[in-house]
Amino acid sequence: MTANEALEYLHREIHTTVAATIDEEGLPVTCAMDVMDVDGQGLYFLTAKGKGFYKRLKRQGYLALTGTHGKDTLSCVAVSVRGNVRELRDGRLPQLLEKNPYMKQIYPTEGSRQALSVFQLYQGEIQWFDLSQKPIQRFSFAFGQGAAKQEDYAITAACTGCRACQKVCPQNCIDFTQKPPMIRQENCLHCGNCMEICPQDAVIWEGSR
Repeated sequence: MTANEALEYLHREIHTTVAATIDEEGLPVTCAMDVMDVDGQGLYFLTAKGKGFYKRLKRQGYLALTGTHGKDTLSCVAVSVRGNVRELRDGRLPQLLEKNPYMKQIYPTEGSRQALSVFQLYQGEIQWFDLSQKPIQRFSFAFGQGAAKQEDYAITAACTGCRACQKVCPQNCIDFTQKPPMIRQENCLHCGNCMEICPQDAVIWEGSR
């Protein structure tokens, strides 16, 4: 899977996401947001200029969003994206309205559509989390000029091979054929059991490296 494929899935299979911004008091605010289009340059969405969402986007230039697809938790794929956004004034609005004709019912006249503005999330990172697979699948991607932040558990050379961690790993994703053992990051739930139980403190959390 690639970053573009993850964005396409977000657009076509999920479409409606929960987006998060920060208000003037530094508190999180969420709202429903539709992904109107994606391409090799990022993803695109609309909002009205009179909304608080618009004002927060303009002030911060940053957005985080998550969408899920599946009948229930065990068939669910979750895609999360966060990164930098910018308002576009390149005449893309008609194109997005053609691809998302329901917007014409919400804003039925040319005059009413003057309220709409197009934003692009143009660089950042994507997290893919698929609970429908056994074991689960987790991937991180960067797009634009962004960088994917690596936040993983890892086993150090302090490991003595007692395998206490293996007994409590819900996805059985610790490979003891290597020294030190390796956690398969694409299957890790990030539950932290391995670090909690290790008698040698050989498991560490590697964040933002």
